[in-house]
Amino acid sequence: MLEKFFPKIYVPSVYKIPWDELVSKNIKGLIFDIDNTLAPYDVEKGDNMLIELFQKLKQMGFGICLVSNNSEQRVIKFNENLKVHGIHRAQKPFTRNLFKAMKMMGTTPETTAIIGDQVFTDVFGGNRAKLLTILVVPISEKDEWITKIKRGLERKVLEIYHKRKL
Repeated sequence: MLEKFFPKIYVPSVYKIPWDELVSKNIKGLIFDIDNTLAPYDVEKGDNMLIELFQKLKQMGFGICLVSNNSEQRVIKFNENLKVHGIHRAQKPFTRNLFKAMKMMGTTPETTAIIGDQVFTDVFGGNRAKLLTILVVPISEKDEWITKIKRGLERKVLEIYHKRKL
């Protein structure tokens, strides 16, 4: 029952994802959450390190789409230097916009990974869409109020996840 909230891969940050392993699994598309996955929710744009990462991922042949529950303005502003596909007000964990992102990238559930910091939106939505789910530790402890409410429950789910992984 709780497995629907468990990621396939859990890493400290997007910079620790085993990209070559994803290539070997035939992953061709990457769906990224923005807030607290790529940058704190109150930071307007990605830094140079993130821009370099995205350039590397594009060179590796990955398609990339930002899929955020945040506003259109947030996604457009954050994407100015990244220059990838973007979807705002995605309503994750609903899967409609995850499939829209795959269509934009020309991928399928079997060839797509979703990367995010939240169990109940990114991981649950990705698992519902049958994507490879990658959970990262949130970049910042600062969250929007609605996310703060969910973090306590997420900690409980992750405790069970870690116990089962042992």
